[in-house]
Amino acid sequence: MSVMSSPVEFLELLAREAAAVEFEGPLVAARSAGSSAEHLAELEQAKTVALRVRALLERRRRRESELSGLYDTVSDLAGLRDLDEVLRAIVHRARHLLGADVAYMTLDDAERGDTYMRVTDGSVSARFQRLRLPMGAGLGGLVAQSGAPYVTANYPEDERFHHTREIDAGVGEEGLVAILGVPLRLGPTSIGVLYAANRSARPFAREEVALLLSLAAHAAVAIDTARLLAETRSALAELSSANTTIRAHSSSVERAAAAHDRMTALVLRGGGVEDVAAAVTDVLGGALLALDAEGRRLAQVGEMDEPERTEIGEAVAASRTEQRSVRRGRLWYAAVVAGAENLGVLVLRPDGEPTDADQRILERAALATALLLLFRRTVAEAEGRVRGELLDDLIARPLRDTDALRVRARRLGVDLDAPHVLVAVGDDAIAATGSARQRVLSWATTYASTRGGLAAARDGRVALMLPGQDAGGSARAVARDLARITGRPVTAGASGPATDPASLAAAFREADRCLTALGALGRAGQGASSAELGFVGLLLGAVDNGGDDTDVTRFLTATIGPVIEYDARRGTALVRTLEAYFGVGGGLARAAEQLHVHVNTVTQRLERVGQLLGADWQRPERALEVQLALRLHRLRAPGG
Repeated sequence: MSVMSSPVEFLELLAREAAAVEFEGPLVAARSAGSSAEHLAELEQAKTVALRVRALLERRRRRESELSGLYDTVSDLAGLRDLDEVLRAIVHRARHLLGADVAYMTLDDAERGDTYMRVTDGSVSARFQRLRLPMGAGLGGLVAQSGAPYVTANYPEDERFHHTREIDAGVGEEGLVAILGVPLRLGPTSIGVLYAANRSARPFAREEVALLLSLAAHAAVAIDTARLLAETRSALAELSSANTTIRAHSSSVERAAAAHDRMTALVLRGGGVEDVAAAVTDVLGGALLALDAEGRRLAQVGEMDEPERTEIGEAVAASRTEQRSVRRGRLWYAAVVAGAENLGVLVLRPDGEPTDADQRILERAALATALLLLFRRTVAEAEGRVRGELLDDLIARPLRDTDALRVRARRLGVDLDAPHVLVAVGDDAIAATGSARQRVLSWATTYASTRGGLAAARDGRVALMLPGQDAGGSARAVARDLARITGRPVTAGASGPATDPASLAAAFREADRCLTALGALGRAGQGASSAELGFVGLLLGAVDNGGDDTDVTRFLTATIGPVIEYDARRGTALVRTLEAYFGVGGGLARAAEQLHVHVNTVTQRLERVGQLLGADWQRPERALEVQLALRLHRLRAPGG
């Protein structure tokens, strides 16, 4: 006896997820059993409902599978760090989710104005993998141009698309028939196209188009993130990146504020540029170099080669113009300025890439350095005034209470009973403007104080009292170093050493006369001592002719001018022979020995001198003039 089929059997079929064809079984069994028409109709209705429920469950399972696949895709993308790896994962996932034969991606080329094949999955044709699609050509070119998805069940026969020989050849070699293309969009901008394709005619369902669009939206974000972070170790921004960025920014702000407070405290408690440099490198790491306006090193923390002067000058000018720190290669420059005055520069070589907050720390350090330098200058100027007043009192006439002067000097760390040289700097070092004069005096004050000496402005000149006994060497050093500051030649005369307060005034007057003699000898821009000039220097220095050496030149020309001219024209050594002859008291043999020549050679040269100067050149009064002229000529020569 057969059991009559019932609607419950369809529930059992649904429960075990039977195939659609199996739902005909209960009806077939009922017909075979001779069931009534009413029962068959009831079974038919139950079958229809069961198949509808099965289709609904199938769609939900497929949708669940698609969402799960899409979620897995996003998870995969979030863990990728390499752009090529990102693109391959996108295309592979698209092919897997849609069950397509081939999946591929093209990206827009802004420079060439087309879209090119970037990556494929399932492709076997090299020609297809090298395709470039002009905007509007083929299905992909139309998607790239319009920014809208396109689908075709049979691309070779679809007249909607602009077919080209190159595109059709590549598609034909790959054997593609059905193609679906959706845009990769970032906001209103399309950056490429994502495709799924089959090698047989097959329409793509609306749900598949929506699925590929969803994947393309996530893929576009992943591609853009990978591009933006290609130079870093992260390729994709995770959903928590915004919170991480905020925390990092907050940390940078707190670090910048802490650095600012630290540098402010340094300024308030009278710290130095070295302390500022140490504070910057403690916060930012790397190495830091601080230079003053003349390029002298103020402080350095860490190992760093000093940049070229031209590079420093250009970077400082750019930093002052932009009012920000500027980057040149691996180095960051921040100009140290006060108003319109350039005080120096901070040069940072960071360990990594500085953030905006790090740059602000460097700029605040430059501001703190400017304040410290201004404060140091104010202190130095105040101390300079005290030192200048002391030196002015020491070289004034008559000299006042020497014991009181010694007490004042000891307070400044100066021992007036130790040997000192006096240096007088000419007015050629001082330009017409007051700021230039102040700059020279400021330099002299710093120069003297760092050596334990004094400096002051006196009668339009600058006087320096420097410890030591080498007056000539001190004069040359002052002339050389001050010329670098002013950018023009500087003349300096020196005298000494003086070993007590009472002898300082006389030493300065002698240095001043030496300065005047240098001008008279045409040796402006040099440094020398009165001892080096000898009696001629004393003679010339006693007459203040304002530095005009016209009389000296006229005297030389009238006395030994023909001999000097003869030597210059013939390359002879008549002047040197005369100096040797007078230097040994008129002895021919001793002069020849000194000149390393034969006595006859000396005799012949002196005969030539007699022809040039006249036969009476050896008479006592003429000989004295000739010797004086020879000394003047020697002193006028560089290094004389």
